[in-house]
Amino acid sequence: EPVAALGAYDETRGRYTLHAPSQGVHGIRRALAGPVLGIAESALHVITGDVGGAFGLRATAIPEQALLLWAARKTGRTVKWVAMRGEACLSDLAARDHITVAALALDSDGQILGVRAETLANIGAYGSPGALTVPTVGYAAAMTGCYQIPAYHVAVKAIFSNSIMTNAYRGAGRPEGIYVIERLIDVAAIELGLSKADIRRRNMVPAAAMPYSTATGEVIDTGDFAALLDSALVAAGEDRRDAAQARGRLYGVGISAYVKINGGVPRESARVTIGEAGAVTLAIGSQDNGQGHHTAFAQLVAEELGLPLDAVSLVQGDSDIVSEGWGTGGSSAISVGGVALVLACRKIVEAGRPAAAMLLQCDAAEMSFTGGCYRLGDGAPGVSLMASAKAAGGLDERADYAPGAKTFANGCHVCEVEVDPETGHVAIIGYTVADDAGRLLNPTLAEGQVHGGIGQGIGQALLEDCVLDAESGQLLTGSLMDYCLPRADDLPPFAVQFTELACATNSLGVKGVGEAGVTGALPAVVNAVVDALSGYGLRHIDMPLTAERVWRAMQ
Repeated sequence: EPVAALGAYDETRGRYTLHAPSQGVHGIRRALAGPVLGIAESALHVITGDVGGAFGLRATAIPEQALLLWAARKTGRTVKWVAMRGEACLSDLAARDHITVAALALDSDGQILGVRAETLANIGAYGSPGALTVPTVGYAAAMTGCYQIPAYHVAVKAIFSNSIMTNAYRGAGRPEGIYVIERLIDVAAIELGLSKADIRRRNMVPAAAMPYSTATGEVIDTGDFAALLDSALVAAGEDRRDAAQARGRLYGVGISAYVKINGGVPRESARVTIGEAGAVTLAIGSQDNGQGHHTAFAQLVAEELGLPLDAVSLVQGDSDIVSEGWGTGGSSAISVGGVALVLACRKIVEAGRPAAAMLLQCDAAEMSFTGGCYRLGDGAPGVSLMASAKAAGGLDERADYAPGAKTFANGCHVCEVEVDPETGHVAIIGYTVADDAGRLLNPTLAEGQVHGGIGQGIGQALLEDCVLDAESGQLLTGSLMDYCLPRADDLPPFAVQFTELACATNSLGVKGVGEAGVTGALPAVVNAVVDALSGYGLRHIDMPLTAERVWRAMQ
């Protein structure tokens, strides 16, 4: 959706209100209140309703939000602004504008000895909050991927230009790093005469080596990378080569193994309230942008408190009701916010014990809590949590959680393509994924997140490009007539399977899934197209692999 916002000012209270889509109202409030408006955070009320996609763009306060609040105070009127699509194309933060020269060192057996990359990272005309950390810290940390790489050297120069500012975009540097190493490994396989699966398998960190410290300083707690590679290859076993060749097309298959380093939120706060009438409310600082938080968080409450899913009301996106929060980012809503929620639920159980003990006429320490009831023993009559809350005049507990370590989603993508040799058009005819996102709260939601991520990865790999005129600097892709987003007919059915290896660094065992799909998709698609064009002696083509670019490469 385009950026939209509404600003208001209450003269009698000296208080601003901002309605805006965001990835967390508290981050927007922190950015605007003191630094821009010169007011206390309590003097700014930020509200976010339903959000039609975020992906990093909505994590950042933007100038128009501050201007709306200023104009509302200046005029004494509520002021609304909705960006036209052309305005959005001109001013929305963009991403992944790198020029990279990279090299991989291997011994005669195909064992990786080291990786080196030098990158120019465009940060646009002005610095954005993620302009420096995304192409440096996030990018460099991901460069070793799934592999035992003893040495690496990454040098990044961030440069200003006359283009749109760049920032975090679904993955925030990690897809860029994985793209580099996965392309290098494919080229190495060709040069050494090894199969692309075998060169990966012999260099992957073995499951027995977990936890594994990478050369970039990350500690991967769990994973079985080789098993996921094998699972993806078996599941993609249906050979589409003959059918493609019968149609006069060039067939190619691409493999991509990935690790997605998650943990973009430093901490989160959750508050659970049960009123005397039995209404259960969860207030949490994360923000749903289409991931399905209402379902996932309700599942956690139901599991901990023994309540039906529909008994839980979720409150997000209101800085007055949710006192503190850090929002959604880095695939950490469940691994951080979910853990905070579970801790708050367990405090609720403890807070209800005195009232339950009074109703049961027993010592609170003698009771167990299972299935939503306090009991003295298995099969004994119990007192429900709701009855305890009513007797206590309601229950209200809050918990904060700051993770001590990151999480590491991982997996393998296998992409199959056919290329029209007369036009250069690329069609994806098969796509298989084997993922480990840790424990899955809701497999359907998780698979939906993978589908969306793959779709965005395919868009970047094949279609999407911000084009500026070399002479004037004028943006030439200023509308969706010129900027090509993927449509349903650009995407194949996705075959997704999950292996649930519980994460060892949080109590829920979850690793995060929101950015996994795009991280694996970029190199998988490009590797497949380059494989299809192997007869032309090609080793690489830069994204996006549009029909024109592929056709020119074949010439």
